[in-house]
Amino acid sequence: MARGDNRPSRARRTTRAPQRRTRPRDEEGIIPLLARTAREVEVAAQRGRVLPSDRTKFQVVAALARQERARVRAEVGSDTGRSAMLKRLDGIALILAQIATLDTSLIELLGEDAVQSDAARALTRNLLKDAGVEVAPVEVADPEPEAAAPAVPERRVVPQSIVSRQLANPFLAPDFSAARPSAAPARRLVTWELLGPLFSSFERAGAGSSPCMVLPRPRSLQAPGGRELMPHQGELVAAAAAGHRSFLLADEPGLGKTAQALLAAKAANAYPLLVVVPNVVKANWAREAALWTPTRRATVIHGNGDTMDGFADIVVVNYEVLDRHVGWIGDLGFRGMVIDEAHFIKNKASQRSQHVLQLSERIRARVARPLLMALTGTPLINDIEDFRAIWQFLGWIDDTKPLVELMRALEETALTPADPGFYPAARQSVVDLGIVRRRKVDVAADIPARRIADLPVELDGKVIRSIRDAEQRLARRMVAHYESALVRRKSGPVVEGIDHDLVRRIATRERKEAAEAESGENVFAMMRRIGQAKAVLAADYAAQLARSAGKVVFFAKHVDVMDAAEETFAKAGIRFSSIRGDQTSTARQKQIDAFVNDPGVAIAVCSLTAAGVGINLQVASNIVLAELSWTDAEQTQAIDRCHRIGQTEPVTAWRIIAAQTIDAKIAELIDSKAGLAARALDGSDEEVQSSADVQLEALVALLTEALANRTAVPDDREFDAFSADGDPLSPSFAEPFADLSGGDPER
Repeated sequence: MARGDNRPSRARRTTRAPQRRTRPRDEEGIIPLLARTAREVEVAAQRGRVLPSDRTKFQVVAALARQERARVRAEVGSDTGRSAMLKRLDGIALILAQIATLDTSLIELLGEDAVQSDAARALTRNLLKDAGVEVAPVEVADPEPEAAAPAVPERRVVPQSIVSRQLANPFLAPDFSAARPSAAPARRLVTWELLGPLFSSFERAGAGSSPCMVLPRPRSLQAPGGRELMPHQGELVAAAAAGHRSFLLADEPGLGKTAQALLAAKAANAYPLLVVVPNVVKANWAREAALWTPTRRATVIHGNGDTMDGFADIVVVNYEVLDRHVGWIGDLGFRGMVIDEAHFIKNKASQRSQHVLQLSERIRARVARPLLMALTGTPLINDIEDFRAIWQFLGWIDDTKPLVELMRALEETALTPADPGFYPAARQSVVDLGIVRRRKVDVAADIPARRIADLPVELDGKVIRSIRDAEQRLARRMVAHYESALVRRKSGPVVEGIDHDLVRRIATRERKEAAEAESGENVFAMMRRIGQAKAVLAADYAAQLARSAGKVVFFAKHVDVMDAAEETFAKAGIRFSSIRGDQTSTARQKQIDAFVNDPGVAIAVCSLTAAGVGINLQVASNIVLAELSWTDAEQTQAIDRCHRIGQTEPVTAWRIIAAQTIDAKIAELIDSKAGLAARALDGSDEEVQSSADVQLEALVALLTEALANRTAVPDDREFDAFSADGDPLSPSFAEPFADLSGGDPER
């Protein structure tokens, strides 16, 4: 029969349409939408025209497919249905792989650290809504007024005012007035790997190690407009005036780093000056520039920069929109660059880090001695390697080795990493390049002390039972995975008791899948439930403080916790400000001003993300932390909104902790990690704890405790390691744990 004879006519297709409705579930849910979207990208790749919108689709499909796979594997249901869905997801993965072979630049979008653009987040939400999945409200990372327009961050823009500036200065040329520094002579250290020992030198620092370069005494503490600097601020400005041009300004939060950076730029005549900041502090930088350098015009870039002043001396842009402007910024001729909250670039794989490093390199190539400043009160969050991107921004190192100035200093020590004296000498060489670290206790003795007070709360009986049940289910699931891995282990040493290495691998896998999952029983969902359960109790305590002690700052991570707190305050007749991530800069500043200036506004309800950096709330001396942070750095940043210059009373942070839950363990882990910066920068003898993150350590602790206390096989109905007929786990379930058990799973 001819091939064409097999094709149904229109009439036949019409009569067969009802038969296709016998399987309606095939076209329901997220999987069909992902398949259709992947096909659209495949068509574009085959034509050789992969547009930015296609790249966005590729990244979103890959991310949602990973999440759906994790959900399907964890779903309780028939093996047949689960296998069918996994096969369909395998088909989508095959399409993505074929697309990547046509355009290999797409592979970088598959990484877990790949940053999602505004367009990707919008497409994700649209696909989930089309699939009938309820989408929880989230805080917007860059809530600018123009965000209502379709965001196209992949598109490079050149604001009209910048075009005008370039036309007004058609002969603007790079500054090659001074010779580039010559390469350091290759002597003892030419064959040594040096970056590892340099980072290690900060971990090995002992008591008395200097955390700060030598700074000159300031001739005057007077600033423009009759303002006066504190002595420690004047020292850094004096160093810039004396010719120093690279600084890692790591003063503890609250010691006025913004003013120091602006005045250092004035002293170095580093104009035009580029300032890259988190979105939430853009307006604050413009205000501070008007206060400290009133003779220099400052402008803020919003979105595509339509409202910016292209002739300004100080250009402030946030990390989230930097990708749109990186082209013209690199060519404009900036003579200085400041990055605020510099720990934002610690992940070198992220897009914003790459843009910042690219701009730094271009500025250093055009200008003989530009001013480069990295500002952060918490330079080390998880690991000593957090220094890497910051040092590279400052021009001290590149990907593999120290650069000229640092290499010359290391050569002058006459030591190699094999010599015991190398590490303190190497650390001092880096510090002398421009690390400036001062503690409040040393330079601002007039700032009162602070303390963190834990306030355990007992949750309602039904609520606490639900949370404990969730913890137990999570623990049982990890125990089942642990035992499955042991059953399949074919080689390696036999470990008596608990195999702690395997525990950590199981916990790592659980954390990875939890981060990819939209929902389900995992450590993130559990902490959110605990936060919701604590919300009213924390709000009640904040209300009591407001009535008895004055203004209070209330911090939470999740929008629903903030909503519950604000509802509690409204019912109690307490006026409050609300500082959130989905506000415009103007609306946020209005809320801050109301709390600071209006005696009747008793409480500021703040998002840890939106209000944890860059704002001054020192009119309050009591802070309520309704939800725990995942890092000591984030917690410290929040507390230092109040504990800063201008504070006149001792500051107390009341940490609300749900007793007898994982909440208490996480609080303990956060505290244990606080020693890293103290030892690396402040020369403390305090033991440096593991740099592994708190989320992982919490899961390790939960699994270890469950293994130590288990007295029976996990619940067969939910976590059976074998199928009903006694065969081992199916390959689709066992595959993710093949690398955990030390061998391939039995097939």
